[in-house]
Amino acid sequence: MQVIICGAGQVGWQIARHLSGERNDVTIVDYNPDLVRRATDTLDVQGVVGFASHPDVLEQAGAADADMIIAATYSDEVNMVICEVAHSVFDVTRKIARLRAQSYLQPAYSDLFRRDHLPVDVVISPEREVAEAALQRLMVPATFDIENFLAGRARLLGIALEEDCPVIDTPLRQLTDLFSTLRAVVLGVRRGERLFAPEAGDQLFPGDQIYVFSHADDVDRTLEIFGKTVMRQERVVIIGAGNVGLSVAQTLERAPGRMRVRVIEANRKRAEIAADALERTIVLNGDGLDMELLEEAGIRRADAVLAVTDDDKTNMLASVRAKTAGCGLAVALVNDPGLTPLMAPLGIDAFINPRATTVSSILRHVRHGRVRQIYTLGDAEAEVMEAQVLSTSPIAGQLIRDVDFPEGVLVGGLLRGEELLRPRGRTRITEGDIIVLFALSADVPEVERLLQVSIDYF
Repeated sequence: MQVIICGAGQVGWQIARHLSGERNDVTIVDYNPDLVRRATDTLDVQGVVGFASHPDVLEQAGAADADMIIAATYSDEVNMVICEVAHSVFDVTRKIARLRAQSYLQPAYSDLFRRDHLPVDVVISPEREVAEAALQRLMVPATFDIENFLAGRARLLGIALEEDCPVIDTPLRQLTDLFSTLRAVVLGVRRGERLFAPEAGDQLFPGDQIYVFSHADDVDRTLEIFGKTVMRQERVVIIGAGNVGLSVAQTLERAPGRMRVRVIEANRKRAEIAADALERTIVLNGDGLDMELLEEAGIRRADAVLAVTDDDKTNMLASVRAKTAGCGLAVALVNDPGLTPLMAPLGIDAFINPRATTVSSILRHVRHGRVRQIYTLGDAEAEVMEAQVLSTSPIAGQLIRDVDFPEGVLVGGLLRGEELLRPRGRTRITEGDIIVLFALSADVPEVERLLQVSIDYF
């Protein structure tokens, strides 16, 4: 597949890294020659320096033969023009645009992106993706990572194991026997710097970070088995009233149980906008690092703090200060992946990486076959992929134990009709099943081959 990626920032670079590693023909375009050089020096991609919205620049990048164009520059308007030029001049089949401004995404303007208006096939909103990720962290606070799959029927849970975990030193095959009715599977284990797909004889140890795929109804039981107390959030303090913070606050206002929310925003104008948009939430104007203001927001009694300003260090320091004051859970928005190793030593319970959520969302629309969802783990080390099994797939009709999956691939679950099946070796994969797979990044191309339907992709 020939793909043009416009924008060589962190999102564009990560997408290029994924796609070039899977033997796609990738060209990256950016007006900054240093960013283009970084991409061409470190990845197997071609680079073009220039403004990606200019037809001659896209022509130089090979738009006439491109199957897909991904517009991920820093400007919403440039991204939309790129898609317009790609459609009108080069007839590119698939056009994906990243848009930040929420005004473009209001339901009243849904006709804007029709093919005869602005021909954008897929719109990715980082703010909406991040707000959803933040809400999921708050709803299941005992996890360091969480993602919904199968239309909410199942969840991927990131759980950090501690000394008091009841199943420490227990081989995974024994867990299957001990909890035979539990619809949950350990898909990935991070031990130190290494993320791997565990085998049946592997044991779990304190300090491990595990990824568990669980039926939505079994989430609480799964957490308890792995030593986590199921908590419910009643009081939340949000630091930052930008698009993400405001979206989370509005959703929490509508949530059942009348959760008590306080918002702190440093920018007075933005604080006034948030106060007008929110009905029951108190908005405080001031510095989220100010202890007196945090006290006024009730940080000592808060169940959780969500720090989502546009400054990573502010988010981290505010989270640490809130935890020191007695707040039960701290979630920080962190753009720089280089800062994530500091989360655990600082006592920050969970973090959200906007670039990772955006990359996952874009990849969901890039993969071959009937891939419905993708979630990227760590620094693009692995993916959890949800896909439909078609009759042309090599795995259709086979027992799970007979499929030649790579060592870094595990089956998390199968949805057959309305029933979510716990995968076993004797489970037969049938046409029409929705399958969820964990795959280390090196094994993703083989997974795509097993799902095989690139001809149906477009």
